[in-house]
Amino acid sequence: MATFEVSLVTPDGSAFDGEAEMLIVPGADGEIGVLARHAPLVALLKAGSTRVHVRRNQEVREFATGPGFFKVEQDRALALVDHAVDVDEIDAALAQEQLEAAQAELARIEAGESDADRWQVEQRIRDAENQLAVATGGDAARIRPRTSAGSEHV
Repeated sequence: MATFEVSLVTPDGSAFDGEAEMLIVPGADGEIGVLARHAPLVALLKAGSTRVHVRRNQEVREFATGPGFFKVEQDRALALVDHAVDVDEIDAALAQEQLEAAQAELARIEAGESDADRWQVEQRIRDAENQLAVATGGDAARIRPRTSAGSEHV
């Protein structure tokens, strides 16, 4: 199967940079699957699961990614996202603690007991929820198998 260059980039640097046979990203209007020689494309990404199929049905790298932008050129795909965490590096207990702390801070903001930036706190909540969903195969990952691509992605 033909491969193409994939770059998954955050403000902190590259989360993945290499060859892949297929890439699936969480587009704003649904998942976008890309193979080699895909037509040029520019799209908005929402937070969700990004899967890099280095070798389809054999080696899949999955990331919990934040919102961003996606660009496909002839044999190159570039995803620029707020953050990306490899699914193998997600600590579900820590993500749950971060979610609960951010939700408590949001409640303090709503009660007038905190001057914290509401937008920043809401982003922390979304990030923690996304990591939990990807790590557990929850809502953000509901339309595909947890560990590998199934026949619906071939």
